[in-house]
Amino acid sequence: MIRKALILIVDDVASNIQTLAAILKDEYQVKVAISGKRALEIMSQEPMPDLVLLDVEMPQMNGYEVLEKLKSSQLTENVPVIFVTGNVTTEDEEKGLLLGAVDYITKPVRPAIVKARVKTQTILKVQRDELLYIALHDKLTGLFNRYYLTETGDLKFASAKRHGNEMSVIMCDIDYFKAVNDNHGHLCGDKILQAMGTLLQDKVRADDFSSRYGGEEFAIVLWKCNADAARKKADEIRIALSEIEIDSVKVTASFGIVQLNEGHQNFEALLKDADEALYRAKESGRNKVEVF
Repeated sequence: MIRKALILIVDDVASNIQTLAAILKDEYQVKVAISGKRALEIMSQEPMPDLVLLDVEMPQMNGYEVLEKLKSSQLTENVPVIFVTGNVTTEDEEKGLLLGAVDYITKPVRPAIVKARVKTQTILKVQRDELLYIALHDKLTGLFNRYYLTETGDLKFASAKRHGNEMSVIMCDIDYFKAVNDNHGHLCGDKILQAMGTLLQDKVRADDFSSRYGGEEFAIVLWKCNADAARKKADEIRIALSEIEIDSVKVTASFGIVQLNEGHQNFEALLKDADEALYRAKESGRNKVEVF
């Protein structure tokens, strides 16, 4: 079943909210907020609204201020916002569009106009989300791709250095993967990679992330996590993987771990040291965990 798009209606006048909700409730999920502060709280929660219908004139925090805060956050900057207002001049419209609003709806609202403009923006939002997903994920495993790993890893690295947080990286490589492809075929190899992707999605916390680094190699970034905890996590994954059998093939993997320290100047250095630990794990017999 396809999920209905979620629309957040923000207005300090209850009758305005009721009017918009009545127009949209049959085709969309609807949430409401009677203040800018409450709107921002809702936007920080899951599931995040796909579109915001935002009143301009509100006490304490007006629509322009709400929009500025939404656009200043990486989490909400791509959520489309349509202003709903009774007083729209050329200057008002220009101001809103420059701040990042995608459209205006004037009060009193007309149901056909509301439906048409909401439909247009929700379709565009779905298309943007799909393109973004494709750009950041590995098609075969569903994990993040190498581009996401390096971009987000750089941000995590900088944050950890700035705030003195612990951070660890696990590099993982499927053992004897070339032999699997040669002896059992690439379809079997693909099934193993997919099983690894499913396992990592299941075993990695929400604050962390895993990615396909390339070929049969994977990387896991563990936030606020030291090497001891990372070793336990790697062993948990290693044991779970060893219990999987794909087309009568038993699967194992080797793991290398590194914890961020003062000697690391960038995220790439972390990956390099984790890869060095992984190399030692493979050289010393495979199906084991080594810490740099």
